Amino acid sequence: MNRKIFYLAGTLLVMTFSSCYYDVEDELYPASNCDTTDVTYRQSVVPVLKNNCYSCHSTAMANGSVVLDNYQSVKAVAADGRLLGSINHESGYIAMPQDQGKLSDCDIRKITIWIENGIQDN
Repeated sequence: MNRKIFYLAGTLLVMTFSSCYYDVEDELYPASNCDTTDVTYRQSVVPVLKNNCYSCHSTAMANGSVVLDNYQSVKAVAADGRLLGSINHESGYIAMPQDQGKLSDCDIRKITIWIENGIQDN
């Protein structure tokens, strides 16, 4: 009987100290180099679009009839919510970049700030 209690107590002790937990990467390793103090279209948004979107959404190759290599086209897609819906992988939108993970939180934050600040050509 004592042996069973000893094993039960030992098992409970091991389970207590080796239980699973869920770490959120952004909380453990915050993006310390994400500068969002002066977000502009040319300096903040264009580089993100150029690195992630132009290969499929340029004037030369407008997949899904979406062009993102000029301000007027980007403004239209941003104004109607498709840009944020797609890059946030929201329900009802085609997740972009397609067949890839989401853009970095920093890149999404820059685009969001630009849109919230009025979608300016700056």
